[in-house]
Amino acid sequence: MEIEKIDQIIDKHQSDASALIQVLLEIQSENHWLPKEVLEHVSDRLQVPITRTMHIASFYKAFSLVPKGRNEVHICMGTACHVRGAKRILETVEDFTGIKPGETDVDMKFSLETVNCLGCCALGPVVEINGKTHGKLTVSETSEVLKSYE
Repeated sequence: MEIEKIDQIIDKHQSDASALIQVLLEIQSENHWLPKEVLEHVSDRLQVPITRTMHIASFYKAFSLVPKGRNEVHICMGTACHVRGAKRILETVEDFTGIKPGETDVDMKFSLETVNCLGCCALGPVVEINGKTHGKLTVSETSEVLKSYE
């Protein structure tokens, strides 16, 4: 991510140290991860100790300190989804992408995570891709949904 873009985000928040989390969220949204150089630059510009910035970036699950794919896949493994076949959906996604939860494929197309609940139990099994919910999925539908994100 270009320094100019980072500076624009910081300037939008008037270089206010209390906006640290919001600044990091916006950078994460644009860049899909938070490189160390970016965190150092944000710390300098907001006059926040790098240890605080690193603590926040590593504490919240919304942030990633490793590169993520263009398409972030979250599979609900909660009880309602589990009893409706979430494990088979997860296996289908793993086979399609060649990755396991917590990984990103070599082409940077997909990152895969499992979550405890996406809050839409009536739609189980549920897969969320880039914030879009795909519910009541079957194994065959899962592959078709993933193909639409390639």
